[in-house]
Amino acid sequence: MEGPCGSNGCFTENRVDTAGHLSTQLIKLHLILHFDFDFIKNQSVMGRVWITVLVSMLLMFLPKKCNGIPRSNFTDQSALLAFKAHITFDPQNILAREWSTKTSFCNWTGVSCSLRRQRVTELDLSSMGLVGTVPPQLGNLSFLQYLTLYNNSFHGYLPSEIGNLRRLQILDIGSNKLPLVIPESFGNLHKLEELRFDGNDLTELKSLWLPYNNFTGAIPEEIGSLPMLELNLGVNMLSGDLPRSIFNMTSIKRIILPFNRLSGSMPQESSINLPNLKELQLNMNDITGSMPGFLRNLSRLEILDLSFNKMTGNVLQEFGNLRALQGLFLEYNSFTNHPSSQTLDFITSLTNCRQLKKLHIGDNPLDGMLPNSVGNLSRFLTNFHAYTSKLKGHIPVEIGNLSSLIVLSLQENSLVGPIPTTVRGLRKIQVLDLYKNKLNGSIPSDVCLARRLVDLTLDNNLLSGEIPSCLGNLTSLRNLYLHFNKLSSAIPMALWSLKDLLILNLHSNFLYGSIPPQIGEMEAAIGIRLSSNQLSGNIPSTIGSLQKLIKFSLSQNSFQGSIPEAFGELTSLELLDLSQNNLSGEIPKSLEALRYLKYFNASFNGLQGEIPRGGPFANFTASSFIMNKGLCGPSRLQVPPCSIESRKDSKTKSRLLRFSLPAAASFLLVVAFIFLVMGCRRRYRKDPIPEALPVTAIQRRISYLELLRATNEFHETNLLGTGSFGSVYQGRLPDGLNVAVKIFNLQLQRAFRSFDTECEILRNIRHRNLVKIICSCSNLDFKALVLEYMPKGSLEKWLYSHNYCLDIIQRVNIMIDVASALEYLHHGYSSPVVHCDLKPSNVLLDEDMVAHICDFGMAKLLGESESIAQTRTLATIGYIAPEYGLDGLVSTKIDVYSFGIMLMEMLTRKRPTDEMFEGEMSLKRLIKESLPDSAIDIVDSNMLNRGDGYSLKKEHCVTSIMELALQCVNESPEERMTMVEILPRLKNIKAEFLRDS
Repeated sequence: MEGPCGSNGCFTENRVDTAGHLSTQLIKLHLILHFDFDFIKNQSVMGRVWITVLVSMLLMFLPKKCNGIPRSNFTDQSALLAFKAHITFDPQNILAREWSTKTSFCNWTGVSCSLRRQRVTELDLSSMGLVGTVPPQLGNLSFLQYLTLYNNSFHGYLPSEIGNLRRLQILDIGSNKLPLVIPESFGNLHKLEELRFDGNDLTELKSLWLPYNNFTGAIPEEIGSLPMLELNLGVNMLSGDLPRSIFNMTSIKRIILPFNRLSGSMPQESSINLPNLKELQLNMNDITGSMPGFLRNLSRLEILDLSFNKMTGNVLQEFGNLRALQGLFLEYNSFTNHPSSQTLDFITSLTNCRQLKKLHIGDNPLDGMLPNSVGNLSRFLTNFHAYTSKLKGHIPVEIGNLSSLIVLSLQENSLVGPIPTTVRGLRKIQVLDLYKNKLNGSIPSDVCLARRLVDLTLDNNLLSGEIPSCLGNLTSLRNLYLHFNKLSSAIPMALWSLKDLLILNLHSNFLYGSIPPQIGEMEAAIGIRLSSNQLSGNIPSTIGSLQKLIKFSLSQNSFQGSIPEAFGELTSLELLDLSQNNLSGEIPKSLEALRYLKYFNASFNGLQGEIPRGGPFANFTASSFIMNKGLCGPSRLQVPPCSIESRKDSKTKSRLLRFSLPAAASFLLVVAFIFLVMGCRRRYRKDPIPEALPVTAIQRRISYLELLRATNEFHETNLLGTGSFGSVYQGRLPDGLNVAVKIFNLQLQRAFRSFDTECEILRNIRHRNLVKIICSCSNLDFKALVLEYMPKGSLEKWLYSHNYCLDIIQRVNIMIDVASALEYLHHGYSSPVVHCDLKPSNVLLDEDMVAHICDFGMAKLLGESESIAQTRTLATIGYIAPEYGLDGLVSTKIDVYSFGIMLMEMLTRKRPTDEMFEGEMSLKRLIKESLPDSAIDIVDSNMLNRGDGYSLKKEHCVTSIMELALQCVNESPEERMTMVEILPRLKNIKAEFLRDS
């Protein structure tokens, strides 16, 4: 019996000559462990006990450490030996001769191991003529990525344990004698990219279920020759024409191919016979052509789903033949009604389908009327979708017979006439969508008998009269949309008692009266829109209790009085529109606490006093406050400045002097600086510039008027974003040049300093990976920088938007670009420049995906000491170096720390402030604990799931960058690398990656 460390065991490998005894004892133990097991079996029970005790005592002399293979590697070796034991015929004696514990299993034929931990990553035994079975122990090779048994004679069933190989990417078991019954556990192989099983014994294959993978390519026509009962390849990325052969599989029961990219058309032969077919799902593909006639013969069909394709032609009129039909889904195609009929006669045919539960025919240009026979559809019908189908005529009164209906969706059609009172028969209805039709008359109180109603959507019609007060009895109601009608009444008091209502939209009607204090009871509301009505009175302060409210609009009414201070308690509010009323008084400063408020409009009122400056008000434009003659504030809001009242308190006067004197001094400095900058524009530049770049001074001059026209008067549609010191707008100059205009908020003293800092820096530095500053524009109350426009947006957008994706080489290129810019700022300029706020949102991408660092708003010019201390840290949480956050110490090493965090973020697609990082867990710790063997498990899957697949070279590249990132984020600044060291390391990692490609 061989020991766990090889044929000689640990016994001759680990001799420790302590008084010359231990070696002898280990040799004796080695002999004891090789006792004949038949001898042990033949002993008495007591004898076997003594032998066991003896062996146990002798095992105590074993050394505590074994210099052989680790325990985890022993698991791999055992799995391979078990595989060898299941081979009954080895014509070349390769496994018998070479798979021996006398040598490391990583040197065995067909076995490849990882470099670091010597774990099996590949097992390739193709074309060796082996005969045998696949053992379950194979599932213990937990690091296995490639398993190839192609062209042998393996038989028996595949073990379910293969589903444990979570790193497996390629499984090739083609050309064997396996009766292919794929274990259910194969669904755990989330990284599987290629599965090959051709050339096996498929006589036992009854079901092929491989949904929710990333399979690509076409479905082979040969699949139609298999005697399958079920085929499910849904939710993949399969393309090519829909195989015609699958419609020749006469025994098949289910064909499920949704959510792929299949094209072509279905066969039109009426002779096709699929007598056992119960389910045909081809939805969410690109299938064209008309609806084939053979469908009318599928007497056992229960589900037919052709939705979300590009099919055309008339809807079959003989669906009534499908007596077992439970679900018919035809939506989002271009099906039409038969031209000889004004009504949808196929619905009449469907009345024969007594098991029908769901009927979805929406978003087709059917262009017809609903027949009265709609009321004769199955009593089990729960869902009827016929939206956007060019329906015309009245809603049949017989619709009320559908007593099991849960969803009725008839929106966006041309239905006319009243809502039938028979809707009272829809006792189980939860969703009633009739919006955007031409319905008239009043809202029938019969609707209130639908006590389970959740969504009532009647907007964009011609409904008139009053809002039924009985709607207040619908306690299940969550969304009520009645906007854009002609309703004329007071809002029923009972409506305000719907404490679970989420959305109330009564916009654009003729409603009158006031809002009662009871509105405060709608504690679940997230959106209330009462604008464009004839409401009046004061706004009740009880609205402040609606803590979940996100959008609130009262515009275009006749409200009067003041804006309640309690609005400051609406902590979730994002939109507040109070425009075009008769409001007076001041805008409460309490609104400064609404940190999520993105849109605020108080224009066209009688407001007065100072406009708040803090919180979200720093980002609002003049359009939010126009036509309020009593308001004052910053000039950018196009209102007069506020006068400073006299203060009797000496303390207040001294405080005023403390702020006014520095402001006056700053004013003089700014004036002097403007002349200096103007002079510098004509002066020869002496500071060093990289030789590889052209010497380009800031010579172009752009006036305020030009910027105003270029940005459409700084319109919100041109807004690219807002930051700590102001806003950035996209503009187009008269010569066609696209620019980004950064306007500084002069109300912030920091912004003043930022402008000065950026002007100082931009006068001298030039680098291909820094955003180019075209010019500055400055006067007493306006300061802006005109920047080169970056059309691809920010790195943050590319990392976190679902519409964008960066592969591994793109990310490495961006890392190198950013490192190049920092290396120049830190070491290539006359004085070191520290960015101080490096993060993905401050990295912009040009048309060629070249990265450029932007936003020098907090940059520091360092002197010879190479570090300075400041009293306030202005960087972003998550990227701040410890010494900067705690002590305000600024040096080039804080940029190195931020760069290391950004490297980790780019690899994992996890922000350092992600909610998963709480307690002691952090992004840095996540990276550290994943090295060296689990790095690939935490990287962004978008970086790997591309056409080139995953390979060991990617793991090596990712691991190398993670190790580099950890060296950047050392707690001690002295232990961090410099950008001069980091840049070549990154370039070497890229070169090695490309060299191995």
